[in-house]
Amino acid sequence: MPGLLEGKRLLITGIITDASLAFHAAKIAQQEGAKVVLTGFGRMSLVERIAKRLPEEAPVIELDVTNQEHLDGLADKVREHVDGLDGVLHSIGFAPQTCLGAPFLDAPAEDVKTAIEISTYSYMSLAKACLPLMGRGSSYVGMDFDARVAWPVYNWMGVAKAGLESVNRYLAKELGPQGIRVNLVSAGPMKTMAAKSIPGFVDLEDGWGERAPLGWDSTDPDPVAKSVCAVLSDWLPATTGSMIMVDGGVHFLGV
Repeated sequence: MPGLLEGKRLLITGIITDASLAFHAAKIAQQEGAKVVLTGFGRMSLVERIAKRLPEEAPVIELDVTNQEHLDGLADKVREHVDGLDGVLHSIGFAPQTCLGAPFLDAPAEDVKTAIEISTYSYMSLAKACLPLMGRGSSYVGMDFDARVAWPVYNWMGVAKAGLESVNRYLAKELGPQGIRVNLVSAGPMKTMAAKSIPGFVDLEDGWGERAPLGWDSTDPDPVAKSVCAVLSDWLPATTGSMIMVDGGVHFLGV
């Protein structure tokens, strides 16, 4: 029986280690029949080693989303491996430590700008860079953490994620006439490298599994990765501008 993503060509960003949600999305995508190309930033040798741990080793392209030359050359680099893209996963976010855990009022403007450029603006810039490769029926997906409310310690990253959710709606409006779907997968707290950079993350995570009607295991990435793959597939053909909540149900509770 063909896999959910049989024959799909996917670009997946944001892999740092094999604990990254993007890594697990790439693994399940390959298991479901997709051809995967990865991007990495910084420690490229590490990303290349991690790529070898996938069911099928995937090529890795260096991409700094704040570097316009990287963005301008991305389509040509992807074409070295696949002739187009059916889906893209944006799993990129960063905020300086002054924006996380530290007093909200004390974050310097330059650090806030960095957080928003990498975590919010890049959602648009990556989509724009990939547009020459994407056609009708393709899917653009971003990773989110529900920013409709204020969370402990999340501070300016929460603001950046709120901006991401707004950009998601505007991108969906802009790209819909081209037949491109744009959605976010909003995950509950996971024990990833990104989470380790958040001071007091344990306070954010604490009790989540007890509150979630379906329960929640912050060490199990598969529910989130499978949801990403579902949104990248053809099975949500009329869904765009949405946040798909994958948090065990905490998002709809009042307390």
